[in-house]
Amino acid sequence: MNRRKFIETSILGGTGLTLFNLFNCGRKERREEFSFPRRELGRTGEMLSIIGFGGIVVNDVEQEVANNIVAKAFDRGINYFDVAPTYGNAEEILGPALKPYRQSCFLACKTTQRGKKDAERELNESLLKLQTDHFDLYQLHALITVEDVEKAFGPDGAMEVFLQAKQDGKVQFLGFSAHSEQAALLVMEKFDFDTVLFPINFVCWYQGNFGAKVVAKAKEKQMGILALKALAFTRIPQGEKKPYEKLWYVPIENDEVANLAVRFTLSQGTTAAIPPGEEKFFWKAVEIAQKFTPLTIEESEKLKTISEGVEPLFRST
Repeated sequence: MNRRKFIETSILGGTGLTLFNLFNCGRKERREEFSFPRRELGRTGEMLSIIGFGGIVVNDVEQEVANNIVAKAFDRGINYFDVAPTYGNAEEILGPALKPYRQSCFLACKTTQRGKKDAERELNESLLKLQTDHFDLYQLHALITVEDVEKAFGPDGAMEVFLQAKQDGKVQFLGFSAHSEQAALLVMEKFDFDTVLFPINFVCWYQGNFGAKVVAKAKEKQMGILALKALAFTRIPQGEKKPYEKLWYVPIENDEVANLAVRFTLSQGTTAAIPPGEEKFFWKAVEIAQKFTPLTIEESEKLKTISEGVEPLFRST
């Protein structure tokens, strides 16, 4: 096997993509023209903008400013919005800002609560704050350990609330977010979720061997794959201050690397990526994705070289 073929197999084969379907990723499922690229969300039939709006962008932002940010995003063609109670006051701010566009948007919310009582309370509070009668997607948030998963699925666990909420029409689709491969793979065995929200980042992929197994399993189950951390680079060195208030990691500032990084994430079979919570990175991702082209073999090699010696945010255990 020659070197080029080996690289192609290593980079693309592990993700279940060939050069043919990689370059057609996001095209065959488009049923009509949109002002911003959209892809189908797994088997749900929903079409999402390939960049999502993370609610943390409007955390602690004046309402009028938030209204303008959301309006601008919607006008650009962003129809996927994601938020959680853990994002400060983002729910209270996003609710009024999104209200004029709610019927034309896909709204996702999450809960970190693992027990039934607290999960039910948080779901109802989120619906009120976001001024909506239902969520298009509701997710178990930030699963990390086996204990997290077992508690959510145990007696009087959060999953009882999820199933009842779906039956009652409070949520349409069910998903989860995870920050460990162990938790993600386990929860996919326990329930046939519609979506997975997971870090898909080139440094983690190449230097932490983190992400490929979850992506492969999600594809096997025909789940919608939603991505986090596309524009993350590495951990903040111990003793140094955060470069941005809303980020716990060092983001990618360089425009060329950012372009490659977002396109890497969007070339792994993902439906959409949610950029970092600082507004400037959201718009940077929007600009890159608006002109999306799949990553080439040469560009993948370049990213792999860039990642060498960099400490990833997450590693496979």
